[in-house]
Amino acid sequence: MGDEELLRYSRHILLPELGIEGQEKLLASRVLILGLGGLGSPVALYLASSGVGELTLVDHDTVDLTNLQRQIAHDSSGLGQTKVSSAASHLLRLNPGVRVHTHAERASAERLSVWLEGIDLVIDCCDNFATRHVINRVCLEKKIPWVFAGAITMDAQISVFDPRDPKSPCFACLFPEDVAPEEVNCASLGVLAPLVGVMGSLQALEAIKMLAHIGEPLVGRLLMLEARQMRLSEMRLKRQPTCPACADLHTMQA
Repeated sequence: MGDEELLRYSRHILLPELGIEGQEKLLASRVLILGLGGLGSPVALYLASSGVGELTLVDHDTVDLTNLQRQIAHDSSGLGQTKVSSAASHLLRLNPGVRVHTHAERASAERLSVWLEGIDLVIDCCDNFATRHVINRVCLEKKIPWVFAGAITMDAQISVFDPRDPKSPCFACLFPEDVAPEEVNCASLGVLAPLVGVMGSLQALEAIKMLAHIGEPLVGRLLMLEARQMRLSEMRLKRQPTCPACADLHTMQA
């Protein structure tokens, strides 16, 4: 790190858990963020400001007025732009040292397989279970950890899945593909703006812990936030031996 980077990241370097070694790990890391909306906005901003060296942004959508209530990576000047280009401009103003790649496309298994080459961590900031199952399968195949979160109305949840860990459940262990929950989104039910900010910030925190190898990540745990009464609860997750998504992977690892 040069003098400017030492100064920029000085408050990280002061942390005994992180220090110069941890910051250098962040600078060398490559993360893919899928979705640049309410969750993806704080994720991208905090990872860029924290010095994660390379960010790949994926989102097929464009910025519209209804997004600006909560999607803080965008502003009125970006209306009509793709979300990835709007967010990339914001990130580079925040930290010119970060390398940003953008894909204004829908995520498919084939495209994700290409985008994930060389990626250290995936952060799921999308809003549907079908895409999350695609992320799960591709990350299992490539043994790449990923951070999941979801928020609707005033309820939210977050977890981390790590295919490198034989004890880690996968997303399908928690939400089986053949038992698809009813899809809901903020366009129909609404969402409180700061809630996605809180959850996106937690996703960024879990990502930094994973990348810098500090603390205990939320692997095998689902953290749930009920914001009406501000109550946090945690559910322990176990890998399902008969899970069609990950059982074969862990059999091969054994």
